[in-house]
Amino acid sequence: MARDLIDLLWREHPDAPTGGSRGPKAKITTTSAVDAAVTVADAVGLDAVTIRRLATDLGVSAMALYTHVGSRDDLLVLMVDRVHARQPRPPYESPSWRDRVRQVAESELEHYAAHWWLLDVDDQRTALGPGTIAKYDHELHAFDGTPLGDIDRDAALTFVADFVRGAARARRPDPHAADMGEAWARWNERLAHYLGDDHPLAQRVGAAAGAEMNAAYSPHHAWEFGLQRVLDGLEPLVSNGGVRPTGE
Repeated sequence: MARDLIDLLWREHPDAPTGGSRGPKAKITTTSAVDAAVTVADAVGLDAVTIRRLATDLGVSAMALYTHVGSRDDLLVLMVDRVHARQPRPPYESPSWRDRVRQVAESELEHYAAHWWLLDVDDQRTALGPGTIAKYDHELHAFDGTPLGDIDRDAALTFVADFVRGAARARRPDPHAADMGEAWARWNERLAHYLGDDHPLAQRVGAAAGAEMNAAYSPHHAWEFGLQRVLDGLEPLVSNGGVRPTGE
């Protein structure tokens, strides 16, 4: 019988219950099963992570695997916590909170790029795991030295995290999508011909942006612009000693 998810998440804690010692030694562990699932998800996506496939890969029955991971939904939570636990957490060296928050954002974007499937897991139970809690604690320290109280510090970090998640979704490779850069190079003149004099504002702004970025869309430009606006948005709250403007 599988342990509760909370116990599976904290399985390495000395006070965590064990599966017992009766019967033959298990061929796999929860950790080895989770690592195998992460490997599959990183390689071919989350849809390929099924109990049946994982059991076959590990050389055990599906029922045997269930005793180590609970359910597929539980397995996804365990996978998220596992990669969060392994995410690098270098110390903050800059005295500037803006630099430290930028470090958090850039690290998070890299984390998504290494594990795109994280964008497909929305289970709030991931917040209960040791890896996720350690990640959260480290990122909160980016606001050290600011006057933000606990509630605003959490809200500020959530604000940054939501921006990064959205940016990661925009950058996520689509194996079925055509190369927009190539399409733009081939068709921008033909598009201009079809448009003629229609939608002059869209044409003027689009042409200026396209010339600047040498493409119809630049993930790098969108990231830099957006991250600067996020930091600028937090600046008044930090500068005002953590006091929110009247009316909020």
